[in-house]
Amino acid sequence: MATTGQQPEADALSHLEERIQRAVSLVHRLRQEKDAALKELEDSHNTNLRLSEEIEVLRAERLQVRGRLEKLIGHIDQLGAS
Repeated sequence: MATTGQQPEADALSHLEERIQRAVSLVHRLRQEKDAALKELEDSHNTNLRLSEEIEVLRAERLQVRGRLEKLIGHIDQLGAS
């Protein structure tokens, strides 16, 4: 009869052990997902910085081209006025 009393305790212990193993597995998976999300965030931030710098370069080039075109148009206007 001692074995029947121990059987529910063993089942309860096995159940607890399974739940702990699932919890450990879940924590491990969540940590991996967190690490992946942080890496993706860092990559996005770096891409954002690179694109912001590229936009600034393109804006500066646009202003330079605009100035050169205005200068050329001014020369063409002078030819027409002569």
